[in-house]
Amino acid sequence: MEQTNKNLSAARDAARQLALLAGAQIDEVLAAVAQATLDHSRFILEANAADLARMDRDAPEYDRLKLTEERLQSIADDMRNVAALPSPLGRVLKETMLPNGLKLTKISVAFGVIGVIYEARPNVSFDVFSLCFKSGSACVLKGSTDAYGSNKAIVSVIHTVLKQFGIDPAVATLLPPDRETTGKLLRAAGYVDLIIPRGSGNLIRFVRENATVPVIETGAGICHTYFDEFGDVSKGAPIVHNAKTRRVSVCNALDCLIIHRKRLADLPALCRTLSERNVLIYADTEACRALNGRYPEKLLKPATAGSFGTEFLSYTMSIKTVGNLAAAIGHIAEYGSRHSECIVTESKEHARLFTQLVDAACVYTNASTAFTDGAQFGLGAEIGISTQKLHARGPMGLEEITSYKWIIEGDGQIRK
Repeated sequence: MEQTNKNLSAARDAARQLALLAGAQIDEVLAAVAQATLDHSRFILEANAADLARMDRDAPEYDRLKLTEERLQSIADDMRNVAALPSPLGRVLKETMLPNGLKLTKISVAFGVIGVIYEARPNVSFDVFSLCFKSGSACVLKGSTDAYGSNKAIVSVIHTVLKQFGIDPAVATLLPPDRETTGKLLRAAGYVDLIIPRGSGNLIRFVRENATVPVIETGAGICHTYFDEFGDVSKGAPIVHNAKTRRVSVCNALDCLIIHRKRLADLPALCRTLSERNVLIYADTEACRALNGRYPEKLLKPATAGSFGTEFLSYTMSIKTVGNLAAAIGHIAEYGSRHSECIVTESKEHARLFTQLVDAACVYTNASTAFTDGAQFGLGAEIGISTQKLHARGPMGLEEITSYKWIIEGDGQIRK
């Protein structure tokens, strides 16, 4: 058996052993991994620095790849949060007694082996391990070449703790970063129960088109904020600033501000603080006219067809002017990715229509799309943001990465 199949077989065997671990032991291991992450921060950061040295600092992926002491502390906190959450396993989802005396119980169970394919995001290694381990599944990690040194260091720390607790380290299996291994993982039916891709639209499309293993898509985040005719500038300006600039390389960052034509006079106020972060704006004709002389000339450019429907992942955004709510919703339907969309409005009716008609995993009224995050939703962490509609949608935490089975208890019943 060639090496990749050996690794996948080991992960499958290790997943079966996880079912024997008590919940308290799982939580103890996660707490230990969180502490080990901080204790070995220099080791992890040195490996990460070597990865960063090979990447262009101006590349959108650079910020995603970068780890810092602060980010490692946040990662450790997330793992502790996951450990503190109730176990998602063995929950009774439904219980029924049939007229023939059969008792049916629907209970939550682990998937088994979950493969995650991701790009330059070493933090995903921590998130995937903690969520899969807590939910009783082994994880197979297939990161990119850009982050391979970081991922190796992270997984080695995880393995050290697992061995200390006498747990098979194959519950967290890191595969080589080459494309050939990706193909093998996508066709690993019988070894892997589920694959979750995290990354660019091209990666997700490749996984969807080539996998023989079931896939949950975590799509690209092309996110909009619509400043409605009845929007409040004192709320809208900070929302726009936060959604755009808090962290530009993440999938919940703002890509397009949509504004009602009647509120163009307020556009400079909505965008004023963006210039402090050197945000480049591609504005349509009406928005350009409203911003001319009131936003730095070097940061203001006319929008083109390519300015809309783009996940910028940088200090760049577009602005679209519309005449009514229906046009805003129509623009989102045409250019959005069904990830996170927001309306800023004081009209309850417009808020109701927006949330009812916009087709996205997360729909906001008067709040930044930056909140689309598993930790922010109280899920401890997330394995991804699902933009599809089968099985899970939005931030995928513990409950979203479990399945279920039916337990049928009888007393000799047979079917006529």
